[in-house]
Amino acid sequence: MHLHRIHLNPRCREARRDLADPYQLHATLCRAFCTPEQKCPEGEFLWRLEPETDAAECPRILVQSRSVADWERIDTDGWLANADPAIDLHERLALDSLGVGKRFRFRLRANPCVTRNGKRLGLLKVEEQETWLARKGEQHGFALPRLTAFDFSEPSPERPDVRISHEQMLGGKQHSGNRIRVYSVLFEGFLIVTEPDSFKNALLSGIGHGKVMGLGLLSVAQ
Repeated sequence: MHLHRIHLNPRCREARRDLADPYQLHATLCRAFCTPEQKCPEGEFLWRLEPETDAAECPRILVQSRSVADWERIDTDGWLANADPAIDLHERLALDSLGVGKRFRFRLRANPCVTRNGKRLGLLKVEEQETWLARKGEQHGFALPRLTAFDFSEPSPERPDVRISHEQMLGGKQHSGNRIRVYSVLFEGFLIVTEPDSFKNALLSGIGHGKVMGLGLLSVAQ
């Protein structure tokens, strides 16, 4: 796995167009992983538009991929302001020797949701979002530390120690021409590895729905 951090030029019209439409941004990023006559391999990369900008006020995008990106293939003049050197995540995170109990800081923008009557519904309450993430952790080989309760006068259920922010409704136009809107939130905190193989697969494949729209990338740091 390779991690890339790129910075888009907000003065470029095409970059502003992509930033306004996640589907279009995904399509542009695909060009870094295949030639024009090829189709981008399914699951080749995950990406996330970060809430912060860099010192020059350029929007930052985190891209995690199975192969190293070739940003020169995105030949739109002025689209890319800068690209940091790629990071080998296997080496940086020592994934080959990853064991139970390893603790990481993490960030995840995701679509916490449930399916009812065949429709996918976003979870809007904080408690529901926390429960959703804890459940995903059980499925993907990690656990969340619990909040310490200081009020012992009344029993209360333990809650995961996670920060939830940047609620956002993402919208874009699919290749079919249909517009779609997806609810998303940004999760941040610490996690503890419980099943290394499942956890490594979550890093590679992402978590939840909406990956084409920049959701699902679980990024971690020691």
